[in-house]
Amino acid sequence: MSDRVWKPNVTVAALVQREGRFLLVEEETSEGIRLNQPAGHLEPGESLVQAAVRECLEETGYHFHPQHLVGIYQWPRPDGSITYLRFAFLGELRGYEPERPLDAGIIGPRWLTWDELQAQPERLRSPLVPRCIEDCLAGRRMPLDGIVHYG
Repeated sequence: MSDRVWKPNVTVAALVQREGRFLLVEEETSEGIRLNQPAGHLEPGESLVQAAVRECLEETGYHFHPQHLVGIYQWPRPDGSITYLRFAFLGELRGYEPERPLDAGIIGPRWLTWDELQAQPERLRSPLVPRCIEDCLAGRRMPLDGIVHYG
C-alpha cells in the first residue's frame, strides 16, 4: 500500500438553460479547445454554492443564482491521474458583465442546444458535460438545503 494520501478533486459546475440553449464555456485545454459547463475547483473556506457562483462569473461574466443541485458525479480520468468529484447546480442568471476579464484559458461563453452539443462529442471536456445536461433535462432536482456548509 502506498503512503500517498489519495484525495479527489472537488469541483462545481453551473447549469443554465435559456430558450432551449445551455450556457457553456469554450476553453483551451491540453487536449485542444473544448466545451464545458462553467466549472472549477472548490477553494479553501468556500461553500459549494459560493464556488459555483464564483466560477460562473469568472468564466462567463454572468451572475449565477443556484436553485437546485442536479447531481454529484465521480469521474476518474482514463489515465488514472485524477478523480473529480463534481457538484452540478442548476440555476438562473441575474446579470451580466460583458466587459469583465475572464479566467486564463477561457475563450468565452457559448449558448448551445442539446442537439448542437451532441453533434460534437469530440469537443466536450469530459463525459460529465453531457451527463449533467441529461440529468437536468430528465428533471433531476435536489434542494440546496441538503448541502450544509459550516464556516
